[in-house]
Amino acid sequence: MGNTVTRIILVNIAVFVVINLVYVFDYNAHGGVAADSFYQTFRSFFILPSDPMTFLKRFWTIVTHMFTHKGFWHIAWNMLMLFWFGRILGDFIGDKKVLPLYLMAGLVGGMVFILTDLILPTGTGGQAVALGASGAVVGIMVAAATLSPDYTMSLILLGPVKIKWIALVAVFFYILGTAGGGNEGGNWAHLGGAAFGYLYITQLRRGQDLTGWLQRLIYRDEVTSTRRAHRQPTQQPSKPKKSPLSLIHKQEMPKEQAGKMDSQAKLDNILDKIKENGYDNLSQEEKDYLHLMSKS
Repeated sequence: MGNTVTRIILVNIAVFVVINLVYVFDYNAHGGVAADSFYQTFRSFFILPSDPMTFLKRFWTIVTHMFTHKGFWHIAWNMLMLFWFGRILGDFIGDKKVLPLYLMAGLVGGMVFILTDLILPTGTGGQAVALGASGAVVGIMVAAATLSPDYTMSLILLGPVKIKWIALVAVFFYILGTAGGGNEGGNWAHLGGAAFGYLYITQLRRGQDLTGWLQRLIYRDEVTSTRRAHRQPTQQPSKPKKSPLSLIHKQEMPKEQAGKMDSQAKLDNILDKIKENGYDNLSQEEKDYLHLMSKS
């Protein structure tokens, strides 16, 4: 039930519950969790190793690690970020693009984590592991900020803040985190996800969807059903009912109010088209208008 953001959050919570129940069971059964415990073995099938040989044996962890959390605040913060920015992004580019972007940003973040851990002098040389949705969530956040930089959110103690400043401050601290703090590999993964989120929106504006192949893979059943429906003869569409607001004569109200109604109606129409067909199916004029309205 719910949109894609809700479903991603529910999957993360389910994995969190299972892993922590295994931890509790193992802890109470053996009087503490040792390094070679069942819990550690079980969790290793979900988290991403930086060692190339271990990764080849557990290649699926490039996906499962972005749904795996241990600490409460770790998952709580990631899911709040996903809820805030994922809903913004889904409203602009369409709900079906959220999951493919989440997966690709997390995948790129995971690969950056492995490469930096192996190549950089500050890395462990393949002894580190990664878990958490942070890389994927940061990709969603940066994508939303790139698409609509002047969209405003109300933050506790700070008040209204444009999301471009939230994203820039976050990326700045991730950069600082690569130079110490005990989570250098995680911060490199965050930056990898951020880079993909930015690249995705810039390419989408040029008409290229970097996650198009993944959308077709995930929603292949719906695509097949749509194609079958298009082959069938369709009935003549009935004339749409006019909204009660459209019956009001524009000359009966001030020009400024009539202009606002026209602008809102045009914006609503564009947002409806985005939800049905996605951002990349808009005309250039509609994209320019949407960009203009995001700054107003």
